[in-house]
Amino acid sequence: MSVLIVGSIALDTVKTPVEEHSNLLGGSASYAALGASFFSPVRLVGVVGNDFPEAEFEFWKSRKIDREGVQRVNGKTFRWSGEYSWDLNTRETRSIALNVFEHFKPALPESYRQTDFVLLANIAPSLQSHVLDQMERPRFVVADTMDLWIETTRSDLDALLRRVDLLILNDSEAREMTKETSLIKAGRRIRKMGPRYVAIKKGEHGALLFGEEDQFFSCGAYPLEDIHDPTGAGDTFAGGMAGYLAGTVKKVHFNDLRKAMIYGSVLASFCVEAFSLDRLRNLSMQEITERYEMFKLMSQFEVPPA
Repeated sequence: MSVLIVGSIALDTVKTPVEEHSNLLGGSASYAALGASFFSPVRLVGVVGNDFPEAEFEFWKSRKIDREGVQRVNGKTFRWSGEYSWDLNTRETRSIALNVFEHFKPALPESYRQTDFVLLANIAPSLQSHVLDQMERPRFVVADTMDLWIETTRSDLDALLRRVDLLILNDSEAREMTKETSLIKAGRRIRKMGPRYVAIKKGEHGALLFGEEDQFFSCGAYPLEDIHDPTGAGDTFAGGMAGYLAGTVKKVHFNDLRKAMIYGSVLASFCVEAFSLDRLRNLSMQEITERYEMFKLMSQFEVPPA
């Protein structure tokens, strides 16, 4: 089955202590769509300007990413510029130009409205709800969020949570949302706000999954020696999870989400190995499978004989 992905599409400038690159394909929907495309066809919804490269449309087509829902309008594409610190864990936004994204209001093509699996990538909660208003009984809804929406549009976010099956957010956002220092308490408290499942991303320390009746799963992160660009890793994680579920599962259970989380972590680990989506563009399913098997081996634990 296909997965519907709605979010931002951007052209980024990224600077690290070693390199700087401009006019990179970015945005939450771009990373999520490519991550999901390894497992299922994607229906992409977003907006771009006249300056958006035509070659990217052709690339999406080659990856079974349907671009019918991508609006091309007069003006410039959303642009973001950021600079990472020496440890690549923190970054500073140098500039944001919303451009055509400022007035973006997702309009779903008729053929998209019956899609069973939906990923609401990181955009304002009111826009995420607007997408769901156009859907006809989606089977499973995943939503991502960020601290900006928690701080400035909390009522919209709270309303969205009651319509979501899986909420994805990072550790600082979970603490901000709940005012809990313990991520275990935070995850369980967020579940009570509406979503059936909650996934908390912890960057290089993996992720946590919370389900019904105290179901819990902790997933480590793949150990990497070389990280070039962390941008979009969280969106790739979310896209990998949603794409895996859409491509392999009819009715989602907790064990399906555990496996989806590992695949999402695998894809995120590849994402950071190059700038923008360059590593994902050339990634093979064989490489994904091999790293997934390595994840399984790392998770095994045997007590050595006395």
